[in-house]
Amino acid sequence: MSDVVVISNSQQPFTDRAEAGRLLGESLIDLNLRRPVVLGIPRGGIITALEISKVIGGETDIVLARKLRAPFNPELAIGAVTESGASFIDKNLVNSLGVSEDYIEQEKSQELNEINRRLGMIRSFLPKSTLRGRDVVVTDDGVATGSTMQSALQSAREEKPEQLICALPVAPEETATRLADHCDRLVLLRMPITFYAVGQFYLHFDQVDDSQVIDILKHEARDRRSMY
Repeated sequence: MSDVVVISNSQQPFTDRAEAGRLLGESLIDLNLRRPVVLGIPRGGIITALEISKVIGGETDIVLARKLRAPFNPELAIGAVTESGASFIDKNLVNSLGVSEDYIEQEKSQELNEINRRLGMIRSFLPKSTLRGRDVVVTDDGVATGSTMQSALQSAREEKPEQLICALPVAPEETATRLADHCDRLVLLRMPITFYAVGQFYLHFDQVDDSQVIDILKHEARDRRSMY
């Protein structure tokens, strides 16, 4: 298990994703990360990633992961898949729902197609950050089951970063414990006793659309060009 840093068990909500990101960034400063890259899981995680990067002086990039939806219940995740093809399947849930292997493979194929569509658009203006030998932070605006985050961490690990950090505003204890097995360090601002949904911990939790994500990443691309 990785080093786990839990800042608070408070139920207090964040104002918005930007505040959560700034607080996460401040909690990472003392680590003195080397050539950090902050990977956000879209859509909300991109805002969190941007604010972390501002505080620690890192590159902002994206890690594309999509949940695998349960049959007849698209809000329920039975696993997740990332741009590298790395996947996580909740075997207990799959078995309890009686989900077939054929269904899982079909769902993975569909979500990978969507990932590749988005990647084609994003990589047309923002080259992928190199992760090998660098300190990498993977973040989102919070997690419930953690399926998507687990897959994102597995995907980042394949690129051999020097240190892999999972930084989150909020997560339930069971999920945090599981994610700690897939990173070198887990930093969690809130691990509340009572957890129903991520949105419960934000005063403003508006939907983030694709255009906001694109704007943030295009700004990152301009910043990188200006450095050379």
